Amino acid sequence: MQSCSRRLMTYLSQKIGFAIHRRYFCDKAKTTLKGNANILLKQIEARILAAGPITVAEYMKEVLTNPTAGYYMNRDVFGQTGDFITSPEISQMFGELIAVWLVNEWTKCGRPTPFQIAELGPGRGTLMADILRVFSKFKIAGSDFSVSLVEVSPYLAQVQEKQLSPRQAQEATKLPQGSQHYKQSISFYGSQVRWYNHVADLPRTFTLFLAHEFFDALPIHKLVKVDQGWREVLIDLNREDLTLRFVISRDRTPACLYRLDNESREELEVSPQSLIITQAMAARIHQDGGIGLVIDYGHEGDKTDTFRGFKNHKLHDPLVDPGTADLTADVDFSALKWAATHPRTFEDWKANLTFGTVDQKDFLTRVGINLRLEQLLASCRDEDVALNLKSAHKMLTDPMEMGSKFKFLALYPSVMEKILERYPPPGFV
Repeated sequence: MQSCSRRLMTYLSQKIGFAIHRRYFCDKAKTTLKGNANILLKQIEARILAAGPITVAEYMKEVLTNPTAGYYMNRDVFGQTGDFITSPEISQMFGELIAVWLVNEWTKCGRPTPFQIAELGPGRGTLMADILRVFSKFKIAGSDFSVSLVEVSPYLAQVQEKQLSPRQAQEATKLPQGSQHYKQSISFYGSQVRWYNHVADLPRTFTLFLAHEFFDALPIHKLVKVDQGWREVLIDLNREDLTLRFVISRDRTPACLYRLDNESREELEVSPQSLIITQAMAARIHQDGGIGLVIDYGHEGDKTDTFRGFKNHKLHDPLVDPGTADLTADVDFSALKWAATHPRTFEDWKANLTFGTVDQKDFLTRVGINLRLEQLLASCRDEDVALNLKSAHKMLTDPMEMGSKFKFLALYPSVMEKILERYPPPGFV
């Protein structure tokens, strides 16, 4: 295992160098948050009054992606002055190691071209910026390589564009007729960057799929077992004070079909959209070639009630002031693995190979984050920067911080089974 880390870090020391890239945060909201809450709450109230209680999934979708007042749609929610901070925003080391891992696994596949890296929910674009910087050191750029970003937020797409591209992107009105993407540009390193609304719109080519803190924001249904059987937790309006509240459905709902027959928990969360997207990735990986890497906080099918809100880095009641706080739920990785290994009978793809999950601290340690920290500290002449590097390392790897909360899952096409038996993916063993 140490030899694997040394080999990867040889890549880093020879190719990447020892430049330290500081993280700067500038969060500028374009809308008044309280105004968003009032708009969304009135819309949700009207919907419930007209048609009755809504599912948690419907509520999450409305709160997070409503075109005019959705949480993600009109402002930068990341960073120290946002509501939460992600691993790529903490340190360059995270993105560098992910990039080297991707290069290593792409090489293991025979370095096929043309190919693309497709990130689902790229946030500010910080992770992709670090990856492209590393890729450029390996001469991965130009016409044989492209970047595809799946992003539904127009505002965040603009933030990503500024992070990744030196020139203004072409909007949909200037794109060729029939384009599946809604925006395109050229990265700082010369590669095409395109923005898409859906995974299904991505080009059919060898793809390195990357989903970092993507699945945790997808809508979930909450199910609970009562004396009469399985029922769904819904969101209703309290007529007395016009606040939102949880209620239980009178009868079974379609979402109740997503539970397993041998389910032992009496309360659980299911995300049909997560299963659909995972199967779309798995199908592409089998049919066109590729690899998938999913990084998120989650569990292996043992947790029950994880739906919650985050505001200003603190827990927030998800039913209060909708639109002003992030809504999230822990990812059920056992469900994602099931989806990646169970193609539907009418679909033309085979079960993917899955590796993981492993804790973030184990993955990063195995691929050499300790060695990378030593290298950066050795080249550092600023005491404050050195302290920040050490603090970032601790936050990424400490079990009490992100080290045990975040999990890594990898997907491969079944044809690589023999190769992976001999050369298993770094970080997972």
